[in-house]
Amino acid sequence: MIRITVGMGSCGIASGAKPIYRALEKITKNKKNIQVVKVGCIGICKYEPIVEIFEKERRTTYINVKKSDIEKIIKQHIKKGNIVEELLISKKILNILDEPFIKQQNRIVLKNCGEVNPEDINDYQKREGYEALKKILKEDRKEILETIKKSKLRGRGGAGFYTGLKWESAFYQDSDIKYVCCNADEGDPGAFMDRAVLEGNPHSVIEAMIIAGYVIGSKEGYIYVRAEYPLAIERLKIAIKQAKEKDLLGKTILNSNFSFDIKLRFGAGAFVCGEETALIESIEGKRGEPRKKPPFPTIKGLYNKTTLINNVETYANIPSIILNGSEWFNSIGTEKSSGTKVFALAGNINKTGLVEVPIGTTLKEIIYNIGGGISNNKNFKAAQTGGPSGGCIPNSLIDVKMDYEDLKEIGTMMGSGGLIIMDEDTCMPDIAKFFLGFTVDESCGKCTPCRVGTKQAYEILNKITKGQAKEEDLKELEELSIYIKENSFCGLGQSATNPILSTLKYFRNEYIDHIQNEKCTAIKCKNLVKFVIDKESCIGCGVCYNNCPVNAIKKIDNKKYEIDQNKCIKCGICFSKCKFNSIKKI
Repeated sequence: MIRITVGMGSCGIASGAKPIYRALEKITKNKKNIQVVKVGCIGICKYEPIVEIFEKERRTTYINVKKSDIEKIIKQHIKKGNIVEELLISKKILNILDEPFIKQQNRIVLKNCGEVNPEDINDYQKREGYEALKKILKEDRKEILETIKKSKLRGRGGAGFYTGLKWESAFYQDSDIKYVCCNADEGDPGAFMDRAVLEGNPHSVIEAMIIAGYVIGSKEGYIYVRAEYPLAIERLKIAIKQAKEKDLLGKTILNSNFSFDIKLRFGAGAFVCGEETALIESIEGKRGEPRKKPPFPTIKGLYNKTTLINNVETYANIPSIILNGSEWFNSIGTEKSSGTKVFALAGNINKTGLVEVPIGTTLKEIIYNIGGGISNNKNFKAAQTGGPSGGCIPNSLIDVKMDYEDLKEIGTMMGSGGLIIMDEDTCMPDIAKFFLGFTVDESCGKCTPCRVGTKQAYEILNKITKGQAKEEDLKELEELSIYIKENSFCGLGQSATNPILSTLKYFRNEYIDHIQNEKCTAIKCKNLVKFVIDKESCIGCGVCYNNCPVNAIKKIDNKKYEIDQNKCIKCGICFSKCKFNSIKKI
């Protein structure tokens, strides 16, 4: 049997995978020895659409496939057994698992993504799917709880609280009703770890939630997923339906006396609903605002009942821990933080996508060994971890270990796993303004420090990036950022100014340059940029003169031009139109 898979995650579909899948289905429709299967994203999105052919002893990966390539693949590869070399990653790499980006990962959470059909429970079961559930139904609940505790699995949603301790708290609560919730409200800019798991391997999360329900004594679970993830929602619905048909979900699971059901609830895109108590409020049909803690959800959560909440990535680790044991899991990662962490690698880096590495792997290893280094041969300047609530890591700390303690020590956090790489041309005050602007928009408005304070901090940053600030503004920005951090009601507000504080700590000279010299060394802040014409290289073609919308370019002789800085609105049209690189930004 020849198995042909097509990457049909959001990235694959956006790149044109649907017509490729349909074409393959049509061509192979009556061929009993060929199976065409849709799979999720394997993690390296730049290669989508990806088509893979699995034969007895050979796996062949074709990348950036077009519909017009299908006939060639069928004629040359399927019929004649010859490789279509021009569609390979390289002549040396036949199998995507040998691609350094994938090969150097340790995939536990992502192990089935890009491998199994997310819409076929049988495909999941062929890879030990639901074996962990079958195992725990024969075991004592306390023993399973001890396995989770000994694994030292920490919550992958941001705070890094030990999962076993959270489960233990829910286990010992005397509550007539208990709930198990999955936080799939992934709101960090650039983060798509949870989406990839739900699109590519939804049964891993469902199986883990059933196990959690069994351990703490719950009969009902909720997956809170943002409505902007339509493909993830569709596949979750299919997975839940199939699990029920297989007697793996619902009443008296696998003829045991244990019953558990899962319902979906959709978020409307509020970033604050990623905070667990705001998520609970939203499920209850209320406005998504955080509650005061304590009491914590395991004591008084959904509908004031005991509620266990973990995020997608945390749950996706559970089946593997149950099957392989806590000692196996402890052998990966660090002494305090076992296992792997999935990062969404983005920004100025050659290879973007999902990276799963042992906790404690250095930032340098991720950037250069896996990510292929900084794009366009630029120098590494900084990395933003933890999304808009995280902080910036400078080049001087590139050897930092990516674990909870080390990142916290240098002023940032693991967060849910966003990892944005920035090169030498990045303006750090502008980056701080970008992330704070997101938080300003997403603040629920419940507390004054977050609602008003972040807006005030944003205005100061705006002045700095326009060259309109004074030195006392910098002092006020720092004091205000600390005040917001110490006095905001929930974790969103408490971490909102991390990008400011970390960039002030490591890149203060850039702030001072903006204020004292009205200069942006990265040449990014529009108001501080000047466009000038290099008279030596200018050939006098007049393209800049003809395209300037405000007539700021004037002739100074028959062949040369000059920009009137008083008239220039810094739109950059002249810069983009010049074919001879004669217009410079300074």
